[in-house]
Amino acid sequence: MAREQASVLNALDVAKTQWYHFTAIVIAGMGFFTDAYDLFSIANVTKLLGRLYYTQPGSDKPGSLPPDVSMAVNGVALFGTLAGQVFFGWLGDKLGRKRVYGMTLALMVIASLASGLSFGDTPKGVISTLCFFRFWLGFGIGGDYPLSATIMSEYANKKTRGAFIAAVFAMQGFGITVGGMVALIVSTAFDHAYKAPPYNVDAAASLPPQADYVWRIILMFGAVPAAMTFYSRAKMPETARYTALVAKNAKQAAVDMSKVLQVELEVDEQPKSCERASNSFGLFSKEFARRHGLHLLGTCATWFLLDVAYFSSNLFQKDIYTAVGWLPPAAEMNAIHEVYAVATAQVLIALCGTVPGYWFTVALIDTLGRFFIQLMGFFFMAVFMLALAIPYDHWTKKENRIGFLVMYALTFFFANFGPNATTFIVPAEIFPARLRSTCHGLSAAAGKVGAIIGMLGFLYAAQSKDPEKTDAGYPPGIGMKNALAMLGVSNFVGMLFTLLVPEAKGKSLEEMSRENEEEEGDETAKTSASRTTINPV
Repeated sequence: MAREQASVLNALDVAKTQWYHFTAIVIAGMGFFTDAYDLFSIANVTKLLGRLYYTQPGSDKPGSLPPDVSMAVNGVALFGTLAGQVFFGWLGDKLGRKRVYGMTLALMVIASLASGLSFGDTPKGVISTLCFFRFWLGFGIGGDYPLSATIMSEYANKKTRGAFIAAVFAMQGFGITVGGMVALIVSTAFDHAYKAPPYNVDAAASLPPQADYVWRIILMFGAVPAAMTFYSRAKMPETARYTALVAKNAKQAAVDMSKVLQVELEVDEQPKSCERASNSFGLFSKEFARRHGLHLLGTCATWFLLDVAYFSSNLFQKDIYTAVGWLPPAAEMNAIHEVYAVATAQVLIALCGTVPGYWFTVALIDTLGRFFIQLMGFFFMAVFMLALAIPYDHWTKKENRIGFLVMYALTFFFANFGPNATTFIVPAEIFPARLRSTCHGLSAAAGKVGAIIGMLGFLYAAQSKDPEKTDAGYPPGIGMKNALAMLGVSNFVGMLFTLLVPEAKGKSLEEMSRENEEEEGDETAKTSASRTTINPV
């Protein structure tokens, strides 16, 4: 690595925490706020969609989404996210983080608004349009994963890098919470404005026509936080690490960094890079496989296994609450009040388990390390999942429902004070700059494969073994007890794959990727390195 590159990167590693670090956290974090809002708010409105478009006149139960429709509505955004993670991850390494960053946000804003404007003369038409726009919403969300993580890791100093990246990801917790709160506010307003009886009192009147606006408003609100940060993203400079290591322009990197961080770098001339030829290997090369093959397997496998459990639990909270009797039977509520009940449960779980878990990670990751937190999180997720599954009949009794809520919240706490945060952080720290965004995108995409498998599997597996108790259109499954047990087992396997992931605490990105290795014997390149001075402002 050329000396002027090393000087720029060292200045980043030792820079004191400054105001721009927090500005970057907010700019990147609001993307994740929007990501979580958009991905998980659909769980608050799927029961309403079932009532609106699939209620059969004369039925003793309100309508619910058929299995294939439910899979499409819940899963299409995940398919889009998977595609976006791979595509924008690759594009971020080819074109630069800054040039691609605004594209993802614009796509999220447009698709969020379009989702709420889904149209059609038939239920099939409305749902098809909704799925189309949610795919592109997911595509934009997918791009935000590798770009936000990579940008924050490349701006941060090595002492607090883990906390900074974790703080960006922690905005996901607020996105989930606000998604539930928006659903609470909208459903409360409509419930008071349009009084409706429960379904078992008057089936037709329990579904006022105005309920169609409820889900649209909830989904469209996701565009607001994303739009608020669009200008700030457009003004962010390219990361100094990308400019110095990938674009090979250390002088421009110094200029860009001096604008936003309180250090001044002066590079007199731009010598040829003396990066080793072996440091130019590609993603599919033998050298990459030798150096980082197991690392990429570890980041992909752990994220895959985490999302099998995490997304199935999150997207189907409403079904879990209903199964244990924490939510009233659907027939005892009107359509709008059911949205309120589901959202209340989501907000309580988020406030009790999800949000605190994220911020425990922020506070402790640079002390305890990524490896310890991930291993601990997988372990306790497995323990609490099995503690819910094995004595499942105990938790379904009315007097034990609060205990169920506490145990269930603890699984989310240790997911977020554990692998849900660390699987996002580590891929942004251990791969070379020219492949960092790509490898993060691949790791995240593996997670979304797990989320899709978990979602589809849980949708069917959690159905009751008794054909009389399954949701309309679903075959009997293995039951909620066995489904939760399977999620617990996947967490134990995640512990094993964690052993493949290296510890990055306190190390520079170049140490982890080994980009700071110079070609031995290349004294000419070394002595031609420019004079570089670092002057604190």
